[in-house]
Amino acid sequence: MKILIIGAKGFIGSHCVEYFSKENEVWQCDIVVDYNTPNYLLLDATTANYEEIFSTTVFDVCINCSGAASVPDSIKHPQRDFNLNTFTVFKQLDAIRTQSPQCKYVHISSAAVYGNPISLPIKENHPLSPISPYGKHKKMGEEITEEFHTQFGLNTCSLRVFSAYGPGLKKQLFWDLYYKQKNTNNITLFGTGKETRDFIYISDLVQAIACIVQKADFKGEVINVANGEELSIEKVATIFYQLANEKVKVNFGGEERKGDPINWVADNSKLQQLGYQQKTSIEEGLLNYVKWLKEQE
Repeated sequence: MKILIIGAKGFIGSHCVEYFSKENEVWQCDIVVDYNTPNYLLLDATTANYEEIFSTTVFDVCINCSGAASVPDSIKHPQRDFNLNTFTVFKQLDAIRTQSPQCKYVHISSAAVYGNPISLPIKENHPLSPISPYGKHKKMGEEITEEFHTQFGLNTCSLRVFSAYGPGLKKQLFWDLYYKQKNTNNITLFGTGKETRDFIYISDLVQAIACIVQKADFKGEVINVANGEELSIEKVATIFYQLANEKVKVNFGGEERKGDPINWVADNSKLQQLGYQQKTSIEEGLLNYVKWLKEQE
């Protein structure tokens, strides 16, 4: 297959490049200047011309890993978040519509579209009630992705990724935990520690994308990408510091952070039906991440 990965220099995108390059012709696309990588397409951050990209090369699959991925930043800069997570999706799909309508389009969305769920585990048909600009814009991106299937017959699907982590991720919980312990052995986090997430290691996430590329219907559907395992922040923080720095004591201040949901765990039965199986436990994944963090120093 000939696969285009948009956002190829980012966390998910770079791992997709590594995985899919083993057996496919992969083209990379991003706003980061790179004069050395073959099949690399440089985008202008403000005036990206996707029509030119899809008119010059015929791709079998486009995986959109681009966009903003920060709840706090979406609150500070909602217009930027809207442009990256909504307007850009429209531009990509409209270019596929006019230039390469047979190309499969994989849109990386987020579990943030659910907000605080009314029932667990969260199925794909659960009502959507995002509680941050990021979640709302991701929901709009999904609606655009579905629209281009229903109105124009494009082959599309959206992946609601839950809490992805692993080497290459330079933000979010575990990144923060690592750098907070540089200055103190007594750390206070938001919340109570009882908040829960459904974590998925990056290699498992890429494996899930591969299953979807190969077996999904691409009829505008949405698919949860997670392991169906509910883990508390307190538990994963404890595991993390057992691996990174056993001297650290973790406290929880009880303060809620705006835009953060309380409890998440996915129903991933649809993903499992496509052949996905978890390969990396939270302990193994965090061990790999800690090793990578230490290598960065």
